[in-house]
Amino acid sequence: MGFTDSRVACVSVCNGLDWFNSLIDENNNKKGREMKLYDRYILPKLLNCTCGLKPIRYQRQKVVPLAQGDILEVGIGSGLNLPYYETSKVKKIWGLDPSEELHEMAKKIASELDLNVEFLLNGAEEIPLLNDSVDTVVITYTLCSIPQVEEAIQEIKRVIKPEGVMIFCEHGMAPDENTLKWQERINPYWKKIAGGCNINRDIPNLIESAGFSISQLETMYLPG
Repeated sequence: MGFTDSRVACVSVCNGLDWFNSLIDENNNKKGREMKLYDRYILPKLLNCTCGLKPIRYQRQKVVPLAQGDILEVGIGSGLNLPYYETSKVKKIWGLDPSEELHEMAKKIASELDLNVEFLLNGAEEIPLLNDSVDTVVITYTLCSIPQVEEAIQEIKRVIKPEGVMIFCEHGMAPDENTLKWQERINPYWKKIAGGCNINRDIPNLIESAGFSISQLETMYLPG
């Protein structure tokens, strides 16, 4: 199977991490309702905004048009990839995501495009599709946040056709030691405000460990 990767290793700097962590823990322990409201009403809009930034849009524009046939998009989110599919190459898109709020945002975009999209309200650990039923799997900025990511990749392996292709564009573990050290320090705090996103996962290794072969791999740092 073939793969295309535009992995972006990012590093963020946050001051006062101990204070910030204690604040989040206090909210989790004493203000569970407020955190649920954050996850439901604030986080989807935050993800839509950050994942729609210009450098990230540029990566989407490079990889999404490669998809063809019956397509499964894992982590369709708010539908930011939908405008970049080439309609002449697409038979159907299954858009998989566990967030109802993001589904509603994606449906608005899909309604304005000439695409056959069916939305699946599921996590990637249990994909409600038949074995060998998908020509292309598209994953952008999603494998970082799936809780049981190994199970999800095995599910992708199950539904993709033997001659099928997975196209992925992810951020992940930095290749240089200094940046990786910062990622390791920041990751526990980042996960709490970013919907479980891990900034230090070795995505190519996870995919190859599942038995896939990566035919093409590009890596870079996100500008800025």
